[in-house]
Amino acid sequence: MFDAAEAGHKLDHDAFKAAEPGLRQALLDLQYELKERADFPVIVLINGLDGAGKGETVNLLNEWMDPRLIATEAFGEPDAIERSHPAMWRYWQALPPRGRIGILFGSWYTEPIGRRVDGEIRQPRLDQQIDEIVRFERMLQREGALLVKFWFHLSRSAQKRRLNELQADPRTRWRVSAADWDNLERHDRIKRFAEHTLLKTSTADAPWWVVDGSDPDYRALFVAETLKRQIEHRLHERPAAAADAAPLQAPIDGRYLLDLLDLSQSMSREDYDAQLEKWQGRLALLSRHPRLRKRNVVVVFEGHDAAGKGGAIRRVASALDARLYRIHPIAAPAEEERAQPYLWRFWRRLPRRGHFAIFDRSWYGRVLVERVEGFCSEADWMRAYEEINDFERQLQSAGTILVKFWLAIDRDEQLRRFEEREETGFKRYKITAEDWRNRDKWDLYSAAIHDMVERTSSSDRPWTLVEANDKRFARIKVLRTLCRAMEAALEE
Repeated sequence: MFDAAEAGHKLDHDAFKAAEPGLRQALLDLQYELKERADFPVIVLINGLDGAGKGETVNLLNEWMDPRLIATEAFGEPDAIERSHPAMWRYWQALPPRGRIGILFGSWYTEPIGRRVDGEIRQPRLDQQIDEIVRFERMLQREGALLVKFWFHLSRSAQKRRLNELQADPRTRWRVSAADWDNLERHDRIKRFAEHTLLKTSTADAPWWVVDGSDPDYRALFVAETLKRQIEHRLHERPAAAADAAPLQAPIDGRYLLDLLDLSQSMSREDYDAQLEKWQGRLALLSRHPRLRKRNVVVVFEGHDAAGKGGAIRRVASALDARLYRIHPIAAPAEEERAQPYLWRFWRRLPRRGHFAIFDRSWYGRVLVERVEGFCSEADWMRAYEEINDFERQLQSAGTILVKFWLAIDRDEQLRRFEEREETGFKRYKITAEDWRNRDKWDLYSAAIHDMVERTSSSDRPWTLVEANDKRFARIKVLRTLCRAMEAALEE
């Protein structure tokens, strides 16, 4: 879930200064409209890592908007009065009235995540508190509240650099405490339990917005623009067509996750032949591992058209006993499948223990092609992230080893492969008019892919982004990743 934030974003300061006046004016206009209509309150949750710019952002929002119409509350350790009440009591006191904005610096998420990180509670208790939070937020929404939830994130190296910068400056040294350095040492634990919590509480109506805190200008514009869009959408209720819908988390600097890949990576034929033998041999042995009798393997292949999914799948399948796997090419749902809940057709294709299911396209079609092409409503694909995460958690709880690949190529390489397919008789069946139409929607797909990875990738269910301009490099990366994922799971 933190892939994009850890990749880092950088915004040119001139671009920030150019965007600032219009964005400030828009926020003020929306704030006054919100006050006049008084239809609903706006509750902004500010959570995240130390040094990621939470305080600066809260100050900036109060500077850019009318602070008389904003109530900012900061929550630390509960005091004696707060401890004498139920845990949620102090948050009830901070809820803004209709027509106003409430900024909660720290929120009902801080304590359960912190206590799990410190080892004060175990996972079942954390999950119980998460369920209570989901019910509380659902109640707020039924009462009309707009919830906008921000998690400010930094990679461990970026957090360390940020704390060092703050401590080196006499003007900001006071902001760095011993607890901040302690939290740096616990970065991986905080990230793990925060990710678990965010994925379980990011819903269609109240999604989490992960903020890259490494660049102040990017951070400020991202938060302000997101807040503007959420209030504007609620005030004006202008649901966009699926194909025109903006990405959930558009990078302010225009760089999507796939833009950060080095697609020039390649592999020689000689090296490829040696690596292919090595990793196919290892996969063959793993498929016969005694512990696999109590597990199963689900491999998901998604990617750009002509990215080489079929070739990668064949290299995986050729290492396996044909009796142990099924390949499921996923196309548009049949009439029988449309009459059922969306995930029904995928539940039917799950493998039994000791076996593999390889999906050529998958349940991610709802947040990709169905979203971009308008085959489902915005509400449907928005809630699909939550449903997919829950589906995959259930698979893993039942012992499934789940490995997900996105094969990425650039536009030029895709064009070259399209033209090659049209010119080669035995490849012509691979190219359709729909493939050419999809090229015209490259940017819309880029946004959908970015959101998909950001909202369905976690430490235990990560997306592996495969640089696939060179097919040999891509196939070996797929085989190597699959083998290592199986080895790690079977050694647990």
